[in-house]
Amino acid sequence: MSVFTRVTPEELSAWLKRYAIGALADLQGISAGIENTNYFVTTSHGRFVLTLFERLSAAELPFYLNLMAHLARHGIPCPAPIADRGDKYLGTLNGKPATIVTCLPGSPLAAPGADHCEQVGAMLGDMHLAGKSYGGKLENPRGPKWWREAARAVGPFLDGARRELLASELEFQGQHRDIDLPRGPVHADLFRDNVLFDGERIGGVIDFYFAGVDAFLFDVAVTVNDWCVDPAGEIDAERARVLLGAYRRVREFTQSEREAWPVLLRAAALRFWLSRLYDFYLPRPGELTHAHDPEHFRRVLESRRGRPFPIV
Repeated sequence: MSVFTRVTPEELSAWLKRYAIGALADLQGISAGIENTNYFVTTSHGRFVLTLFERLSAAELPFYLNLMAHLARHGIPCPAPIADRGDKYLGTLNGKPATIVTCLPGSPLAAPGADHCEQVGAMLGDMHLAGKSYGGKLENPRGPKWWREAARAVGPFLDGARRELLASELEFQGQHRDIDLPRGPVHADLFRDNVLFDGERIGGVIDFYFAGVDAFLFDVAVTVNDWCVDPAGEIDAERARVLLGAYRRVREFTQSEREAWPVLLRAAALRFWLSRLYDFYLPRPGELTHAHDPEHFRRVLESRRGRPFPIV
């Protein structure tokens, strides 16, 4: 993610003495994203990713780190946290909670095809099944409570039409909040930039720091709304069909999920429209930062409020 907190090679070399991963050879800041400080770290034993947490507290982080460790043990290609000599995943570096994880091969795809979407759908199904045995408890931190808080914060910056759209969708989602759906740990941010492809195969899925317990279907909707859309935000039928089909071969949808699908597609679009509005109008200072255009997810939301794309 963006570099908010500067770490020098000398500071990191001293910190790495707590680990059995060799001596520091190279340190490079990662400039994508907006939430945490990330560095590529190369040591005499290999390549890793160092994360300093700018938003999450040390008390919140065990859910995420233990989830990643759990999924990695179950064969999901995600970053595995490295324990220090005291058998702890989490430390403190330059006053910030910090962890170091394995570095996965590959890079994100800007323009995925149907084959890529099929692999993502299957992996998402595998993640949901593997996560069912994880005992950590943390409600989705960007769920309905956060939607309402973010809407109040960004409302003064919006014109009348956008405020009306936001209020209307919040009311609609409030009317459907009690839908009973299968739940468990979800990634909740499985966008194209959080899946690495090593050649034509998935090398890994990264950035679990928006994860939480929510409806599995919400995670599927978030994924479809990014992987299976054209630049105008409309769903590409072929990519959506293969992604959903691959997921269903791993975990079949229930009847309640089929019925709730249009609602969850809208909920996923609302969540990311709000987060992009918040980051655009209320940015946090950082040395290397960028905010995504919120208008894309406004168009996605308006599209999902029309004729829904069928789940089967």
